[in-house]
Amino acid sequence: MLNNKLRLFKLLSTVLDIDINIITKDTSPENTESWDSYNSLLMVSELESEFNVHFTIEEVYQVKCVEDIIKILSKYEIKFED
Repeated sequence: MLNNKLRLFKLLSTVLDIDINIITKDTSPENTESWDSYNSLLMVSELESEFNVHFTIEEVYQVKCVEDIIKILSKYEIKFED
């Protein structure tokens, strides 16, 4: 079974069409050209499906980087190992 960090990074790699090896907690729309408004919405949908959660509107707006996604998912008791 994949750990949650790997699951998250694979999902981001697919949605953003970037190499999984360049994804870090600091990956954001500021440093990732493909992280646009459309892919942000797609990302939320895929995250909800993958992790069986439902983001609030406030949480969607809080996402500014991968670290923010991890923090929000952690609130839903999704565990991330470093």
